[in-house]
Amino acid sequence: MGLDPIRRFFAPVVRWVLHRYWRFSRGLTLGARALVFDGEGRVFLVKHSYVPGWHLPGGGVEKGETLLAALERELREEGNIEVSAPPVLHAVYFNKRASRRDHVALYIVRDFRLVAPPQPNREIIAHGFFAPNELPADTTRATRERLAEVLSGRPPAELW
Repeated sequence: MGLDPIRRFFAPVVRWVLHRYWRFSRGLTLGARALVFDGEGRVFLVKHSYVPGWHLPGGGVEKGETLLAALERELREEGNIEVSAPPVLHAVYFNKRASRRDHVALYIVRDFRLVAPPQPNREIIAHGFFAPNELPADTTRATRERLAEVLSGRPPAELW
Protein backbone atom coordinates (compact mmCIF):
# COMPACT_ATOMS: atom_id res chain seq x y z
CA MET A 1 0.00 0.00 0.00
CA GLY A 2 2.90 2.32 0.67
CA LEU A 3 4.26 1.81 -2.86
CA ASP A 4 1.23 3.17 -4.72
CA PRO A 5 2.16 6.86 -4.37
CA ILE A 6 5.74 6.03 -5.37
CA ARG A 7 4.57 4.09 -8.43
CA ARG A 8 2.16 6.86 -9.40
CA PHE A 9 5.03 9.34 -9.20
CA PHE A 10 7.63 7.29 -11.06
CA ALA A 11 5.42 5.67 -13.72
CA PRO A 12 5.11 8.83 -15.86
CA VAL A 13 8.82 9.53 -15.44
CA VAL A 14 9.75 6.00 -16.49
CA ARG A 15 7.38 6.18 -19.48
CA TRP A 16 8.92 9.51 -20.51
CA VAL A 17 12.49 8.15 -20.25
CA LEU A 18 11.61 4.96 -22.16
CA HIS A 19 9.79 6.93 -24.84
CA ARG A 20 12.87 9.14 -25.38
CA TYR A 21 15.15 6.09 -25.46
CA TRP A 22 12.97 4.29 -28.03
CA ARG A 23 12.68 7.42 -30.14
CA PHE A 24 16.43 7.76 -30.54
CA SER A 25 17.45 4.10 -30.46
CA ARG A 26 14.64 2.64 -32.55
CA GLY A 27 13.28 5.56 -34.51
CA LEU A 28 12.58 5.05 -38.16
CA THR A 29 12.49 7.26 -41.17
CA LEU A 30 9.65 7.24 -43.64
CA GLY A 31 9.37 8.31 -47.23
CA ALA A 32 6.54 8.52 -49.75
CA ARG A 33 7.02 7.89 -53.47
CA ALA A 34 4.65 7.54 -56.38
CA LEU A 35 4.25 5.75 -59.64
CA VAL A 36 2.49 8.52 -61.56
CA PHE A 37 0.92 7.22 -64.78
CA ASP A 38 -0.38 9.54 -67.48
CA GLY A 39 -3.24 8.75 -69.87
CA GLU A 40 -0.84 7.00 -72.25
CA GLY A 41 0.49 4.64 -69.56
CA ARG A 42 3.80 6.46 -69.26
CA VAL A 43 5.42 6.87 -65.85
CA PHE A 44 6.83 10.12 -64.44
CA LEU A 45 10.49 10.00 -63.37
CA VAL A 46 12.89 12.56 -61.95
CA LYS A 47 16.65 12.94 -61.97
CA HIS A 48 18.18 14.51 -58.85
CA SER A 49 21.26 16.72 -58.74
CA TYR A 50 22.71 14.85 -55.76
CA VAL A 51 22.27 11.16 -56.64
CA PRO A 52 22.73 9.33 -59.96
CA GLY A 53 19.95 7.81 -62.03
CA TRP A 54 16.25 8.31 -62.68
CA HIS A 55 13.90 7.83 -59.73
CA LEU A 56 10.25 7.84 -58.81
CA PRO A 57 9.19 11.22 -57.44
CA GLY A 58 8.85 11.51 -53.71
CA GLY A 59 10.74 12.17 -50.53
CA GLY A 60 10.77 12.16 -46.77
CA VAL A 61 7.81 12.62 -44.49
CA GLU A 62 8.42 15.60 -42.24
CA LYS A 63 7.61 15.72 -38.54
CA GLY A 64 3.86 16.30 -38.10
CA GLU A 65 3.11 15.48 -41.75
CA THR A 66 0.97 12.61 -43.03
CA LEU A 67 2.12 10.26 -45.78
CA LEU A 68 -0.41 11.71 -48.21
CA ALA A 69 0.52 15.30 -47.38
CA ALA A 70 4.20 14.46 -47.93
CA LEU A 71 3.42 12.73 -51.22
CA GLU A 72 1.33 15.63 -52.50
CA ARG A 73 4.01 18.14 -51.44
CA GLU A 74 6.78 16.18 -53.15
CA LEU A 75 4.78 15.77 -56.37
CA ARG A 76 4.15 19.53 -56.48
CA GLU A 77 7.79 20.34 -55.74
CA GLU A 78 9.30 17.81 -58.15
CA GLY A 79 6.84 17.83 -61.02
CA ASN A 80 4.17 20.51 -60.60
CA ILE A 81 1.78 17.58 -60.26
CA GLU A 82 -1.46 18.11 -58.39
CA VAL A 83 -3.27 14.93 -57.36
CA SER A 84 -6.96 15.06 -58.29
CA ALA A 85 -8.13 11.74 -56.79
CA PRO A 86 -6.88 9.84 -53.76
CA PRO A 87 -3.68 7.93 -54.56
CA VAL A 88 -3.76 4.17 -53.96
CA LEU A 89 -1.24 2.76 -51.49
CA HIS A 90 0.56 -0.09 -53.24
CA ALA A 91 3.00 -1.23 -50.54
CA VAL A 92 5.38 -0.22 -47.80
CA TYR A 93 9.00 -1.31 -48.27
CA PHE A 94 12.03 -1.58 -46.01
CA ASN A 95 14.82 0.45 -47.59
CA LYS A 96 17.91 -1.02 -45.96
CA ARG A 97 20.15 0.55 -48.59
CA ALA A 98 19.35 3.98 -47.13
CA SER A 99 19.59 2.93 -43.47
CA ARG A 100 18.59 0.17 -41.09
CA ARG A 101 15.49 2.16 -40.17
CA ASP A 102 14.16 3.56 -43.45
CA HIS A 103 10.80 2.65 -44.98
CA VAL A 104 9.13 3.83 -48.20
CA ALA A 105 5.40 3.94 -48.90
CA LEU A 106 4.67 3.59 -52.61
CA TYR A 107 1.47 5.03 -54.04
CA ILE A 108 -0.11 4.71 -57.47
CA VAL A 109 -1.32 8.00 -58.97
CA ARG A 110 -3.44 7.95 -62.12
CA ASP A 111 -5.63 11.03 -61.62
CA PHE A 112 -3.68 14.28 -61.60
CA ARG A 113 -3.11 17.50 -63.45
CA LEU A 114 0.06 19.35 -64.33
CA VAL A 115 -0.24 22.79 -62.78
CA ALA A 116 2.55 24.03 -65.07
CA PRO A 117 5.32 22.37 -67.01
CA PRO A 118 7.98 21.28 -64.51
CA GLN A 119 11.23 23.25 -64.69
CA PRO A 120 14.67 21.97 -63.70
CA ASN A 121 16.01 23.44 -60.45
CA ARG A 122 18.80 22.85 -57.93
CA GLU A 123 17.27 19.57 -56.72
CA ILE A 124 15.58 18.16 -59.84
CA ILE A 125 17.74 18.54 -62.93
CA ALA A 126 15.53 16.55 -65.31
CA HIS A 127 12.09 14.94 -65.41
CA GLY A 128 9.72 13.37 -67.82
CA PHE A 129 7.11 10.77 -68.67
CA PHE A 130 8.48 7.55 -70.11
CA ALA A 131 6.92 4.44 -71.59
CA PRO A 132 7.66 1.49 -69.30
CA ASN A 133 9.54 -0.28 -72.10
CA GLU A 134 11.55 2.87 -72.94
CA LEU A 135 12.98 3.94 -69.58
CA PRO A 136 16.26 5.86 -69.56
CA ALA A 137 19.29 3.56 -69.36
CA ASP A 138 20.27 4.85 -65.92
CA THR A 139 16.86 4.29 -64.31
CA THR A 140 17.51 2.85 -60.86
CA ARG A 141 17.04 -0.81 -60.06
CA ALA A 142 14.40 -0.05 -57.41
CA THR A 143 12.42 2.12 -59.84
CA ARG A 144 12.45 -0.65 -62.47
CA GLU A 145 11.45 -3.29 -59.91
CA ARG A 146 8.56 -1.26 -58.47
CA LEU A 147 7.25 -0.54 -61.97
CA ALA A 148 7.52 -4.22 -62.93
CA GLU A 149 5.66 -5.28 -59.77
CA VAL A 150 2.77 -2.95 -60.46
CA LEU A 151 2.50 -3.66 -64.20
CA SER A 152 2.78 -7.45 -63.80
CA GLY A 153 0.45 -7.63 -60.80
CA ARG A 154 2.95 -9.67 -58.82
CA PRO A 155 3.06 -9.22 -55.04
CA PRO A 156 5.33 -6.42 -53.82
CA ALA A 157 8.74 -7.30 -52.43
CA GLU A 158 9.53 -6.44 -48.81
CA LEU A 159 12.76 -4.61 -49.68
CA TRP A 160 12.96 -1.43 -51.69
